Formats: sequence, structure tokens, C-alpha cells
Amino acid sequence: MEIKNKVVIVTGASQGIGRATAEKLAASGAKIVLAARSEDVIEKLSKQLPDSLAIQTDMRDPRDIKNLIEKTIAKYDRIDILINNAGQGMYGPVESVDVDKYKEIMELNVYGPLRAMQAVIPLMRAQGGGMILNVSSRVSKNYFPNLAAYASTKYALNALSLTAREELKGDHIIVSVIHPRMTATDFGKNSFRTEVFQNARPGDRPQMEVDTAEQVADKIVGLIHSEAPEAEMP
Repeated sequence: MEIKNKVVIVTGASQGIGRATAEKLAASGAKIVLAARSEDVIEKLSKQLPDSLAIQTDMRDPRDIKNLIEKTIAKYDRIDILINNAGQGMYGPVESVDVDKYKEIMELNVYGPLRAMQAVIPLMRAQGGGMILNVSSRVSKNYFPNLAAYASTKYALNALSLTAREELKGDHIIVSVIHPRMTATDFGKNSFRTEVFQNARPGDRPQMEVDTAEQVADKIVGLIHSEAPEAEMP
């Protein structure tokens, strides 16, 4: 899919992969809708990106998702690409998973993207097509100790995404998934950790190569162009 002049919603756009992706897509001529909880941050970013819109959004709140879609349509009259990037990590062994906290992570990592997909699909179908790109994780392709809770949310996102791709291909709606590995952002700092994991030895944590947010954003741009089902960092 071409990017120039496309209307693109990027969730989790205040920092990390979301911010880098928004900046790169804007540089390619897209009209960017910045969605994040940190209103002051995305308002400031919006002033730096031409023809962009900042909308304070908590992807755990269905009312915020509805507001995000409605305000985007009110300004641009269409949505060409939805990038579900907002998410949170959770670390610790299965035996100590806090189920209530796990529900919160599911709300953000799975239910939020699903609600956003359900909101844009009818709009994209009516306009003749579009693209949904969901940001998953390399951990959804492996079995790393202490990452079961977080990984399971991404397993679920993969299944929703790739099944939707099959369901929607007749409507010219492309659904793709990217699987970043460890990225140099504040994602780890903002993740929920059990007390057991906080005291874990360095060897207990998975060791991966670390990419920059800009490298992941480049891969996202490439995935939009290719319209492939999935992409991983090289």
C-alpha cells in the first residue's frame, strides 16, 4: 500500500515504536492521528508533524476508542490504516501471575486492538479497503520463561489478526502483524513485574538483540508497502 496522503491512526504514539512510526509515516506524506494517554506529549508532537491530529486515548476504554474513530472521521472523512501499537508488558513466572493485573494487560494488549479493529472494519469496507497493522512481539513465537502472561496476549493478537486477514481479504482490507524483538524504549520500565521477577537473576531473563524504535518503524513502513501477513526484525 502506498503511504502518501493516507490517513493513519497510530496508537501508543507518545513514545517508542509508536512515536518513531508516526514520524516516519508523516515524513512519507501520511496524515497521522496520534493516539495516546499522554495528551501533552502527543499535542507537542502533532505541532511537529504536518496535517496531524492528537487525540488523547486510553485503549483500555471503549469510550475513548469510539471517540478516537469519530474524531478521525470528523477531520479526515476516512481511515486508511490503523496501527495498533499501544501495549504493556508483564513479567514473572506462571505460578505468581496476578490474575487481576493480567486482566488489565489483556484489556490493553488484546481487547483494545480488537475493539479498534471492529470499529474501523465497517468504515474500511464502505470506502473500498484499508489496512490494519497490529504490533505483536517475537515472544509470541517462542517460550521464554517469565514471559508467559505477556506472550499469551500477543499469541491472542496474532490469532485475531491472521484470522481477520483471511476473513477480510474479499473486502480489500489487509491485516498484518509485526513481531519486534527487544527494542530500546521505555517499554520494560513501564511493564508490570511480580516480586519474584524483580529479584530474578540476570540469567533468568531472555537475552535478545536490541533494535532501536526507528529500526522497528522502518520495518513497519516496509510491511505497509509489502502488505505481507507478518514481518520480523532481521
